[in-house]
Amino acid sequence: MDKRLQPTVPCRRKVLDPTLSFKPIVTISQGARGYNLIQIAQMTLGSGDLQQAVELPSGEDLNEWLAVNVISFYNEINVLYGVLTEFCTHEACPIMSAGPKYEYLWADRDETKSLRHISAGAYIDFLMAWVSAQLNNELIFPTRPEVPFPSKFIKIVKIIAKRLFRVYAHIYHSHFHHLMSLELECHFNTSFKHFIFF
Repeated sequence: MDKRLQPTVPCRRKVLDPTLSFKPIVTISQGARGYNLIQIAQMTLGSGDLQQAVELPSGEDLNEWLAVNVISFYNEINVLYGVLTEFCTHEACPIMSAGPKYEYLWADRDETKSLRHISAGAYIDFLMAWVSAQLNNELIFPTRPEVPFPSKFIKIVKIIAKRLFRVYAHIYHSHFHHLMSLELECHFNTSFKHFIFF
């Protein structure tokens, strides 16, 4: 194993302070759609079995399960990136990349004609603001049980997941050594493994 990837301390998950998040955390209020599922997700994650944690609970709605987990992944990467913002500066990360073969360009709104080269910090800022707007949009992520999910919900979830993956990829490529110095590599690795299993 590459010595750079070996844990600096025995692998244990540190508890991260959600107040250090990069963007505001998205919450699911008690009584709102998905609240019971978030409780189930937390219990299965606590078991340490990530395969079990990603399985749709018996009798539950797939869209609701996807919504709860996408919100959880957003919050998790939000907090993890939040502790790295001092390292992900315009000078240190002038482009959003995950290595020399993977540069991510920003497209304003849904236009792909005007792709822009921007710093990783600016890209992640735009990306997380965009994801937050999707998660807080009642037409996409309804919180009332009587409101149906849109017909394109799974497509939207896939786009959000693809974009959140870019944040994980950038952190692995450019900031993993920072995570190690903060003793957060185990937390990050577990978060990414959960994300990939899902």
